[in-house]
Amino acid sequence: MPIVAQSTETADWVSRYADEVIAEAERRAGAKKADGTADEAPGTDGLTVVVASGLSPSGPIHLGNLREVMTPHLVADEVRRRGHTVRHLISWDDYDRYRKVPAGVAGIDESWAEHIGKPLTAVPAPAGSAYPNWAEHFKAAMTEALAALGVEYDGISQTTQYTSGAYREQILHAMRHRGDIDAILAQYRTKKAPGKKSQKPVDEAELEAAEGSGAAAEDDGTTAGGGYYPYKPYCTVCNKDLTTVTSYDDETTELAYTCACGHGETVKLSTFDHGKLVWKVDWPMRWAYEGVIFEPSGVDHSSPGSSFQVGGQIVEIFDGVQPIGPMYAFVGISGMAKMSSSKGGVPTPSDALKIMEPQLLRWLYARRRPNQSFKIAFDQEIQRLYDEWDKLEAKVAEGTALPADAAAHSRAAATAAGELPRTPRPLPYRTLASVADITAGAEDQTLRILSELDPTRPITGLDEVRPRLDRAEAWINTYVDAEARTVVRAEPDTEALAGLGDEARESLRLLLDGLDSHWSLDGLTTLVYGVPKIQAGFPADAKPTPELKAAQRGFFALLYQLLVGRDTGPRLPTLLLAVGEDRVRRLLGA
Repeated sequence: MPIVAQSTETADWVSRYADEVIAEAERRAGAKKADGTADEAPGTDGLTVVVASGLSPSGPIHLGNLREVMTPHLVADEVRRRGHTVRHLISWDDYDRYRKVPAGVAGIDESWAEHIGKPLTAVPAPAGSAYPNWAEHFKAAMTEALAALGVEYDGISQTTQYTSGAYREQILHAMRHRGDIDAILAQYRTKKAPGKKSQKPVDEAELEAAEGSGAAAEDDGTTAGGGYYPYKPYCTVCNKDLTTVTSYDDETTELAYTCACGHGETVKLSTFDHGKLVWKVDWPMRWAYEGVIFEPSGVDHSSPGSSFQVGGQIVEIFDGVQPIGPMYAFVGISGMAKMSSSKGGVPTPSDALKIMEPQLLRWLYARRRPNQSFKIAFDQEIQRLYDEWDKLEAKVAEGTALPADAAAHSRAAATAAGELPRTPRPLPYRTLASVADITAGAEDQTLRILSELDPTRPITGLDEVRPRLDRAEAWINTYVDAEARTVVRAEPDTEALAGLGDEARESLRLLLDGLDSHWSLDGLTTLVYGVPKIQAGFPADAKPTPELKAAQRGFFALLYQLLVGRDTGPRLPTLLLAVGEDRVRRLLGA
């Protein structure tokens, strides 16, 4: 359902930015119409809103980079819901230089350092890849993830743009105004670097996200001899950007450069398409070229004197306007140590989508303002996040969710194009994970257990609980240590059973006597929590006291020891269903 207009007090951050973006688009359209420089743009109301993201396929595109896309996507989608035409541009910065050999990429070693300085599209793909070059290899996984997430966008290859001559006039314009650009940059070159922000990355994923593509740290075009040229050619011999521009003639457009490889030549920039503008000029040039109204930026581009601030002045040289652009905060990873040990490197959207449905991943980005950091769970925390999501779904269905929470849910579950595919019977993730753990993925056993969870509405086929079941199974198999997996005893622990005291024996008798009449998830929950209460002389539905809670913990530990040989394990009702009534009776000494 479309999200209706909300008051300032209850509107979510997406709605507020959409208000600002539409107002800015209308202001710009009015200005253009007033000076006669442009006709009305296409759309239901003559308005087209352009939002933008930039991604560098210099290696695996991780979950921190995804915020670069999800922030404008959510705003663009809200603008579409209101009936406006929107273009969400994703600039693939595949003409950037190959900066370093990334860690954690299979089959890549330091021998790949020989490609440093080349355009990413000129670097070979990792061994065994089906793609023609490095950039296309790493774009592919992100493209697939964005499709699963329902992100609608127009992809722009910067390699194609530069090598086709699309930016030729902009390049020549920048070179003619190099003195003006140099004067802007000079305002910041001698300034002391700003102090560190209080917000600090706390794990490897956040450190990687904070680093970004590395473009923010690239040189700004200043040469060792003191000249300034905002254009950086790639050498036509070694194909690297280890070049220095030595002269440029505005009239003839002749540009001379030398390269560290020993090559040097003079080319005509009016026909030469083997280079690019330096980053701090390239970015604002594109704002003007595409008419971008909204584009967020990471912390590496947002500090004083960095790309976004400087770009706000340089864009005027191209007769453009700086977009509205919030700084977005870090995205951390819960369970990073396990993530690194299982696959190496920083997790990507594709990794996340193997263990969670698209709706949950969208919700994590939608419910937090861009300047708020958050974590994505690859450890046990994912079960709590799913519980929270399911509770929100119930509140939305009941009409009791707070407006901002309901808006975040709507943005996660659907786009302007419609609802994302969903699990028909979304059983609790922790239940599905426990079943996948105990059955080791055996489909017949999985179906048996799930069909007994609710006898009044039994599951009749596993497709009813997919894809959530598949995600939970992938999480168990990938991110839960082997020693933490559940292995049900093959035979009763006769020694432990023989050594039980009278109270423990009585608790087992009460449990076993109630199995027949309580054989469902809810029934077994009532039973296992009720046995210690009944033993203490209370009804099964009595509110627990601290003493009763202690008795329950002791009873649970006894059952876990007799069933799986540990003091803890999956939720007992799920475990009992998984083991099966006959086997439970045998293992508990009936």
